[in-house]
Amino acid sequence: MRTVLCYGDSLTWGYDPEGPGRHLFEDRWPSVLASSLGPEVNVIPEGLNGRTTGYDDLLADCDRNGVKTFPTVLHTHMPLDLVIIMLGTNDMKPAIAGTAIAARQGMQRLVGLIRHHEWSFDYDAPDVLVVSPPPLRETADPVFAAMFAGGVEQSQMLASLYRDLADDMGCGFYDAASVATTTPIDGVHLDAENTRALGKGFEPIVRMMLGI
Repeated sequence: MRTVLCYGDSLTWGYDPEGPGRHLFEDRWPSVLASSLGPEVNVIPEGLNGRTTGYDDLLADCDRNGVKTFPTVLHTHMPLDLVIIMLGTNDMKPAIAGTAIAARQGMQRLVGLIRHHEWSFDYDAPDVLVVSPPPLRETADPVFAAMFAGGVEQSQMLASLYRDLADDMGCGFYDAASVATTTPIDGVHLDAENTRALGKGFEPIVRMMLGI
């Protein structure tokens, strides 16, 4: 049995902008990926609305700093064969960080935590797939537009920055924008069709990285 951990934010949790609420279990991308890979691969969804790469949200109702919670999550689910990290969207909020380079720095820290984690029972560190989330887009929703002010342009830089980071750190890389686009409803999230497409899009590279 191979184990894949999907570490992300609301795009991984399955936030449904049309609800608002949560997509059906079978429509969330980790569920689609699990179904595509079959019963020999255990796909663990670890999505949290509002999670950042490594920055505090002091107004949040729980700890959304991905760096702070990551070691506990890694230890909870070990042994792991592959960790998929898709974060950075919430870093685009001006109140959080507001820049793509800040998200890159946070992603670098997350990869480093995997590589240097104190794995128990002589377990090896898993492979890492760095994913750039689909860029933000303009929206008529006044709350989301204000919350992510300036984020559309910054988010379009993530793919290039993450690709270079993955090359430098010996990780896999996947550009989620190659198969999915955010909805104009709020400019941030994915509708059911696009989150399903993302799960399908991951299958080839995950199979390659797992060697199956």
